[in-house]
Amino acid sequence: MPVEGGSSSGSASAARHPKQKRKAHSLSIRRTNSTEDRPAGIQRGDMLEGQDSKLPLSLRHNLLDLFGQIEREFENLYIENIELRREIDSLNERLTGDGQTVDGGDPTKGALKTKASHSTSQLSQKLKTTYKASTSKIVSSFKATAGSRAVCQLLKEYMGHRDGIWDLSITRTVPVVLGTASADHSALLWSIETGKCLLRYAGHAGSVNSIKFHPTEQMALTASGDQTAHIWRYMVQLPVPQPTPDVSAPCDEDQDSSDREEGEVDGEGPCEVPTVRVATATLKSHQGVVIAADWLVGGRQVVTASWDRAANLYEVETSELVHSLSGHDQELTHCCTHPTQRLVVTSSRDTTFRLWDFRDPSIHSVNVFQGHTDTVTSAVFTVGDNVVSGSDDRTVKVWDLKNMRSPIATIRTDSAVNRISVSANQRIIALPHDNRQVRLFDMSGVRLARLPRSNRMGHRRMVCCTAWNEENQSCNLFTCGFDRQAIGWNINIPALLQEK
Repeated sequence: MPVEGGSSSGSASAARHPKQKRKAHSLSIRRTNSTEDRPAGIQRGDMLEGQDSKLPLSLRHNLLDLFGQIEREFENLYIENIELRREIDSLNERLTGDGQTVDGGDPTKGALKTKASHSTSQLSQKLKTTYKASTSKIVSSFKATAGSRAVCQLLKEYMGHRDGIWDLSITRTVPVVLGTASADHSALLWSIETGKCLLRYAGHAGSVNSIKFHPTEQMALTASGDQTAHIWRYMVQLPVPQPTPDVSAPCDEDQDSSDREEGEVDGEGPCEVPTVRVATATLKSHQGVVIAADWLVGGRQVVTASWDRAANLYEVETSELVHSLSGHDQELTHCCTHPTQRLVVTSSRDTTFRLWDFRDPSIHSVNVFQGHTDTVTSAVFTVGDNVVSGSDDRTVKVWDLKNMRSPIATIRTDSAVNRISVSANQRIIALPHDNRQVRLFDMSGVRLARLPRSNRMGHRRMVCCTAWNEENQSCNLFTCGFDRQAIGWNINIPALLQEK
């Protein structure tokens, strides 16, 4: 494209620079399946065998066929576009010639403009239709080779909070309910089946940043921006579930990602529900926002993580501070306890996470891990001997507790990762992202699926946290975000593993 205002070398260089940058990042497709470029007497199989590649020969044949189809579709589209352009140019020439012979006051000039506008509109519509049809053929060719997709069924949407939801958790005792922690200073308990709000906790004076349930009793632990953590008891009765329509969508990026209009959720919050306002125990030793808290195995002690750069260990029965775990250079972002051992992992904005060992009462060892380049948003234990860490550096890393020198798997994503979770039975990692996506990976770093997000389902703003609830082959994943809602999904595990 010519540059206005002269042809100096500086201007020309500035004009070429963006093109060179785009060219460097573009994908070049070589016509290896074209008969014109193939030497005489050499077949496709011979060409493939002579090239160094680890891909199976059948897969390479399929790839060549696909790229050949893409090339032919674009060639046809290119030829049709040239023909349409010629028709447009010819029409413009006729209109220009007619306009020169028509007087400015001639009443036929208005009719001529109307005809020209109508003809140009028809050609433009034909061009758009041709482009969409050709593109659809290309996309369909990929869909046909992808095979069957795993299915994610949307179970329920839990709406009632007046501000963003930071955290959510599933009770470990019967009745099984969903708990959410919100910036609106409250925590809510929900019926998973009906989506009805069952109970509200309103004892905090600040944002409720996390919620965790006792392993054997009907008690909840919440952390808050009011610099405290609360332990409170609850008692709920589940309503009778009503039949719901089947709303399902494939877990794949072929879903429509158009955004719903951002705004307030429907309704004015939860209806009149029982409200708990007084905590059973209040933990007050922090000097900053308490960002997370969790129960140690057995439920007799809890650990809290704060922006005051420390994690505290408390006795539940007496609310007494047992240990203050210091060492992080910046604010803590998360803490997690091992399901069967007295181990604690804390995450921080200082790009590290630390492993604290309380298995020996006389020795409290700590190990520092520097595997990320930005804030570690969360680090969680798995049922096995693994730790999975997520970061704002857009990576997730899987570590072996027996050898933490380097990660055994690294997952690279396109957006910052928030509070991750790992399913206990299938060991599937759920990654909530700032860009509103939720992706599923296995422990070796292989991507399994992406939850659907469209104008009908999914989160409208960043996804803050995920939590799993597994029952035999039925596996439910719950997500929450800053769009004030939590969402429950049913993950078809057999189909998911078949796709893998």
